[in-house]
Amino acid sequence: MEFKSYPFTAKKYAAKVPKLNKGIETKRHAVTIVGGGPVGLTVALGLANHGVPSVLIEADDSVCSGSRAICISRRSLEIMERLGAADGFLKTGLPWTGGRSFYRDTEVLHFKMPQDDNQKLPPMVNLAQYHIEQFLLDAAQRKSDLIDIRWQTRVTAIDSRADGATLNLATPEGDYSLDTDWVVACDGGRSTIREALGLQLKGTSYEGRYVIVDIELESDRPTERLAYFDPSSNPGSTVLVHKQPDNVWRIDYQLRDGEDAEQAVKPENVFPRVQSLLDMMGERGDWAPIWITIYKANALSLERYRQDRVLFGGDAAHLVPIFGVRGANSGIDDADNLAWKLAFVVRGLASEGLLDSYSDERVFAAHENLSYGTKSTEFMAPPSFAFELMRKAVLSLAIKHERVRSLINPRQTSAITYIASPLNAPEAEPGAFAAGPVPGAVLGECPLMIVEGGNAREAHLTDLVVPSFTALHFSENGQVPAEFVALEESLRREGLPFKLIPVTSHLHPETKSDHNWDHTGRLFAMYGARPGTVYLVRPDGHVLGRWHAAAAEDIAAAIHRALNT
Repeated sequence: MEFKSYPFTAKKYAAKVPKLNKGIETKRHAVTIVGGGPVGLTVALGLANHGVPSVLIEADDSVCSGSRAICISRRSLEIMERLGAADGFLKTGLPWTGGRSFYRDTEVLHFKMPQDDNQKLPPMVNLAQYHIEQFLLDAAQRKSDLIDIRWQTRVTAIDSRADGATLNLATPEGDYSLDTDWVVACDGGRSTIREALGLQLKGTSYEGRYVIVDIELESDRPTERLAYFDPSSNPGSTVLVHKQPDNVWRIDYQLRDGEDAEQAVKPENVFPRVQSLLDMMGERGDWAPIWITIYKANALSLERYRQDRVLFGGDAAHLVPIFGVRGANSGIDDADNLAWKLAFVVRGLASEGLLDSYSDERVFAAHENLSYGTKSTEFMAPPSFAFELMRKAVLSLAIKHERVRSLINPRQTSAITYIASPLNAPEAEPGAFAAGPVPGAVLGECPLMIVEGGNAREAHLTDLVVPSFTALHFSENGQVPAEFVALEESLRREGLPFKLIPVTSHLHPETKSDHNWDHTGRLFAMYGARPGTVYLVRPDGHVLGRWHAAAAEDIAAAIHRALNT
């Protein structure tokens, strides 16, 4: 059987060397990002949204190849929208809302992810990483005045200091060094920056190994996450199946104890297992292999993601098991959290302490993701006889007992609430809100009407999040107290990005003021809001604080406190 190529052709990019003086780049940079994968590109785009330029160092000559991240969450799609990169994700990606798990030949779970009329985006889309990187690269190239991508450029050494760093770089066109105020290390699980600084990931590495196979197969089967426990095609093992765009299918199957990894990835051993799986699934079409590799689950993290002027994100900061699709999605969340904070520091609008909150929040998030990922890994690839016995008991009981089935749920990734973030404004009246996102949580989605110049258009709440602090002011008529208008002007004079957004319970076509109408009547209830309620939102869409009767000074104090943590 002959291997096929992925239905994607990546453009190749040449190395370039900037203007040098004795082997050192003449220009000192504010931010240098190491690693041009999804995380590094997201950081660069996030900085550009705030007007901050960056240099992005990438060792390869194009976007990635092979089978890597394939599932992008709703939260990540929201971030892509803010970066101007979502169109490709939504046009090419295959949306899905749930999945099925089977024990031998019996379905034991059919799960659904949260999806209702309030949502603008699907819970998940399947999309190969080369597509993910290409769509982000397309967006970055549209901002080439702020994002300088250096292809075929490899970091060979770093000298990190209290005031910045010097990077030694190697390219086919010659070696050179550059000086930078900040380094963002997004250079993957084998991070050169992490190793050069003598830092180690800590946690658990699992012995269970999975063979990953991508194949080409034309099928009209719906897109959903499929899991097979102890299937006839691979007895004693676990198999995961995901449909991707362009008739590409991703198959992950667990190796049994004692199987030799080197032998397991040989085509003559892989092809019969794939064929047996497809036969079991009832897929009778012709198929062709594209890619074979092997994977071992890790649950590891750095203790801190800030080391002086070096900041870590994505796999350079943490390695999360693939179960629950938290890898790329947690890295994108890292990038979104970091970009606005670093931009504010670079622009002189915040103290460097704001970047410590990046580490606080994202280390907390990593521990949450690792906790769920570990539970899923222990179920998908039991690390001991006791775990294997427990899994067998759960699967057997789940055939007849619906209450047990929740234990099989793969716990797909979801937005993290920074419940103990040092940035959160304390609740003035604990328990005063009957509903709505707490400080540290992301905004819950809801449709609304944006009314501008007397004309209304349909939109969603997350469309209102811009690269600034945003105050959602709830009222009946869209009238904003004068003190809030004065606050907006005051913060703008300080150079602080801030936007005041009126949200109304009724449409007021006679008013000349722009406002946002809760035309479904759901938004006020969802947010526990009443006239005078204010939600203050960070540039990354997380709630900073909320008040039922906010004064302008409350809003100003919360912003200044966060920026000078």
